[in-house]
Order: sequence, then C-alpha cells, then structure tokens
Amino acid sequence: MPEDTRILLLSAYEAVSHQQWRSRLFELFPTARWTALGLPARHFAWRVRGNSLTWAFNHRQELTDNYELLIVTSLCDLSALRGFVPELAALPTLVYFHENQFAYPDNTEADDARRAGRQAHNLLNMQLTSIYTALCADMIAFNSDWNRRSFLSGARQLLDRLPDHVPCGLTEHLQQRSQVLPVPLADSLFNSHASTGAPAINQQRLSGDALNIVWNHRHEYDKGPELLLGIMQELIERGVCFRLHLLGQRFRQQPAAFATLRQLLSDHYQSQGIEPGIDNHIEDRNAYLQVLQHGDIVLSTARHDFQGLSVLEACALGCTPLVPDALAYPEYLPAQCRYPVIADSISAQAQAAADCLQKMLPDIRANRPNVSHLSVGALGAAWNEAISSLLKP
Repeated sequence: MPEDTRILLLSAYEAVSHQQWRSRLFELFPTARWTALGLPARHFAWRVRGNSLTWAFNHRQELTDNYELLIVTSLCDLSALRGFVPELAALPTLVYFHENQFAYPDNTEADDARRAGRQAHNLLNMQLTSIYTALCADMIAFNSDWNRRSFLSGARQLLDRLPDHVPCGLTEHLQQRSQVLPVPLADSLFNSHASTGAPAINQQRLSGDALNIVWNHRHEYDKGPELLLGIMQELIERGVCFRLHLLGQRFRQQPAAFATLRQLLSDHYQSQGIEPGIDNHIEDRNAYLQVLQHGDIVLSTARHDFQGLSVLEACALGCTPLVPDALAYPEYLPAQCRYPVIADSISAQAQAAADCLQKMLPDIRANRPNVSHLSVGALGAAWNEAISSLLKP
C-alpha cells in the first residue's frame, strides 16, 4: 500500500476484539494516515441501527476529509450512511466481519414471550442490515471461514424466506467478493520470555503443582458458563489438582452458573489446600498478558466463537488450548486440543472435555500448537494484497 494513504475506519461497536483488530491494522500499515471513529460497546440494538445517524450528523467533517479508502465493521449501517453522506459512496470500501448475526445461540435463560418477540424483531433488522452493508462493499473480509460460511448460509436462508421480489444471485455475489483475513496476533506475543512490563502477579497463584486453567471470556450465556461449571465438577470428581483463573469481562447481570461455580471452586481450593485462582477482569493489558504467560491450559466452552482471539493470544503466550471441536476452532487449532461436541448433554460434553484434558496431562507443553502463522508478520502480505487491490484505479 502506498505511503500516506488516507484511510477512514468506522467501528460501530467497539468491543475489545474490535479494538485489537484496529490496533493490528495500525501495526500492519504504520505509514497510512488513519482516521478512526468508534462507538461504545453498549446498547447493542441501538448501535447497529443508529450508527449511521450518529456519524452522519455528529461527525460529518471527519467523514468528508478527502479519503482514499473506507474500512467499516459489519455492524455499520453502510447503505444508510452512504445515503446521508454521499461522499462516502465514491470510496472503495472493505467491510470486515468480526461476527455475523446468523450464528448466535439463543438465550433461553432470559427468554419470555415478550422479550423473545422483541429479540427476534431486533435480530431480523440486524441480519438485513448486515446483508445491505455487505452488498455495498467492494470487498468483504471475515476473520474465519466458519464466520464466512455461516453468514452466507444464514443470508441465503433469510432471503429465501422473504415473500417476493427478492433479486436472484445475491449470496453468490457476496461470496465472490468475500475472503478470509484473520485478525492478526501482535508479533510481541510470540516472545513469551520477554518481560511484559506489567506489575508483578502473585506467583504463588501461578506456580506449584496445581494445573493453572485460564478461562478468559465474557461472563455471558453465549460463552457456555453451564458447560464450564460441568467441566470443573468433572475435574474435581476425578481428583485433578487445578485452579481456575476467571479473567473475562463481567457485567451487572451474570448467568446463575457463575455463582454456583464460585462456591464449587471455593470448596475445592479449601479441600485441596490450593491458593485460589484469579477471579477478576484485569483492565491492565500487560498484567493480563502476564497471567496468560503463566497459564497451562486456556479453556473455551463457547457456544459461538468466530475466530477465538482470546484463546489464540493465550496460545501465543504459551498456554495449551482445550476447545470445542466446532465453530472456528478446527481452522486454527489441532485435533488433540479439541473435545467432541455432544448436543443436548452438558454432562456428556463435560466428560468429553475432561477426557481430552487428561490425555494431555502427562505433557501439557507438548500439545501446545504453533500459531505464529497468525502473527502480524505472517499475515501482513495477505492484508497488504487485499488493501492494495482496493486502491488500484
């Protein structure tokens, strides 16, 4: 990409993974002249529906500052934004899908009839918005092939259900313009022996004979807290000496499984004489990375994960993954680190995950995968080729 290329980046819902993606793009293209606008990661339905209004009428000057390329997240209402700000319609545009609205699991714990109806209405609007946004793009990029396939399949099924006058070949058009470009992992993660410059972590919690298991996901229903509880119960019943580090972002309302899990862990630590694991969302990134450096296992119980960035970062820092044999994980992690997905039986799936872990226990480090092919240095050429192709006359 030519130096001093002027790029406008719009991130409609600035979740942590979206922030990391933006940082990696800045790292990949340090000579570009970036203008980045992001909206806070709250009020999800309003963010998806209202981002075009917010940007067009609150940030018009920033949107019309003579750019050469536009990059937006899939949650951006691009078709409406181009209508409000016609200058944007002339820019070559890359739409990046961190996720898609066709592959989220239902929140059965929270559903009543009224709420379920409201959620279904919001979901339909979000799904259609993502299709419109993708159709506006010159290029569509996904962080995994699982994300790409589930979006195209979901879009096709939705368009087939619409009553009439649906143009033919829309999903084929989207497929032709799409490719997989993972969010790169920072090169600095792969120097696992380097100091992070973080405050010292209590090393008693991170050393000794106990297995250090890291669970670093949002404390929400879609990340599988019931399965997490089931796996911990299974490991305790099998006499595995471990501590669990709950590092994910948490919110005012949490699934009920977490309260049960914390009591279970408290009893386990007391009976085993083990120093408790860390139970905290560590805001300081260097301190967080230091905890990952001292972990043995990074565990995922997610019911959806479109790339698994938190797991891949932990792998780069020395953890061995234990993840479902589904979603995006088969693309990035080897078979010995993936436990079978057993539908409709948390108990059976917890047993399968525990079986997988115990197979790795004799030599945890021997099962640690090499994920350096996902580093900034390794993915730089693919990203540069994609961006440069958009800038050609």
